[in-house]
Amino acid sequence: MHPDKDAPAGSGAPRRPEGTLRSDARRNRERILAVALAELTRSAGTPLSAIAKKAGVGQGTFYRNFHHREALILEIHRHEVRQVTDAAAHLLATRPPDRALREWTDRLARFAMAEAGLAEALRTSTGTPRGALTRLDHEPLTSAVALLLRTNEEAGTIRPGVTPDDFLLAVAGLWRLDRHGDWQTHACRLLDLVTDGLRVGAPGPGGPVREE
Repeated sequence: MHPDKDAPAGSGAPRRPEGTLRSDARRNRERILAVALAELTRSAGTPLSAIAKKAGVGQGTFYRNFHHREALILEIHRHEVRQVTDAAAHLLATRPPDRALREWTDRLARFAMAEAGLAEALRTSTGTPRGALTRLDHEPLTSAVALLLRTNEEAGTIRPGVTPDDFLLAVAGLWRLDRHGDWQTHACRLLDLVTDGLRVGAPGPGGPVREE
């Protein structure tokens, strides 16, 4: 019997506890997403069967999670958006505000490169315009940026009055980098320029904080 097929009634196949099944299903899904992100951003036309094989799951498991290529791409995108937005709060909890902001911009650069690959995969498979994914991530990214800017402004580590839209416009060049080239070097230079600019006019720790 194929390992991904449900055992028929009365087959005597052992049942695992429900919690274990949920845990296994979650791990399978996360493994599929991780492999699919790497494979589809490397080559937009990677067959789904190749992704399933590399993730170590059978076709039945794969298609129970993702019925078609578009569903897989959109879920990878949603997962990446959650990862990059959740990283803002995590970094602020474990780093000084200015360091958290700079490290988060590096994570944003990786997200931008992944998004470019996913957009190409979506366009190749469905003809969906390149900008379709970007519209899905604007609100959560804006919220993450707002948190980072507010915390840094309160700490006196950036100039007062910078808005999330200001910041996102300043780093928009990330989405123009060639993901097949030396994007890390270019991203680092751009992000250093942006974060250096944010420090100009910063009051410093204990300095005045702009009133709302």
